Amino acid sequence: MAVITISRQFGAGGKTLGECVAKRLGYTFADEDIVQKIAELARVSSGWVESVEKEAGGRLSRIINKMVSKPLVDRILKDERGYIDEQIYLDYLVVLISHMAEEGNVVILGRGSQYILSDMPEAYHVLLINSFENRVRFIMAHYNMTEQRAAQLVRVNDKRRANLYHKLSKQDYDQPELYHLVINTARVPLEDAERLVVQMVNPEA
Repeated sequence: MAVITISRQFGAGGKTLGECVAKRLGYTFADEDIVQKIAELARVSSGWVESVEKEAGGRLSRIINKMVSKPLVDRILKDERGYIDEQIYLDYLVVLISHMAEEGNVVILGRGSQYILSDMPEAYHVLLINSFENRVRFIMAHYNMTEQRAAQLVRVNDKRRANLYHKLSKQDYDQPELYHLVINTARVPLEDAERLVVQMVNPEA
């Protein structure tokens, strides 16, 4: 009933590794479905959740919070739809990730899961790192993007990652002491990284 959290610098191969490890172990891979489940809990569209998630700590959510208040939304929409903002998103995120961990056999990608599950004995925490240049090349190769677009995407997601951890009052998210395993994907190919993670969790797999 193990849980694996994969934190990563954007473009270091976290999603690719998470999917491979989950398939190898027969675990659930939790990424975009976290957005869908939060949307169901909050009774809002997944697009709204994605907007809050992507802009956590950023400009869009502050604009939304100034424009509308929860009582106003509730009054207008009544029970037909719900409401979500940064704080509600974070509250649901903690509850949902904790619930997934209790069920076990899951690989959770990012979203502060290494902090949320830091005291869980059955949770293994992995961090992937790489240089900015290599991460740009990874995005170009895997998502068919130009170098300029890939570089912009890496910068934006680095900032979003920092913003999310700021909301969680965490600044040490890339410190190796938080993790069971830190992998530099510039030096360790993803297929070797997969073997390392699987052997750590289940030596007999």
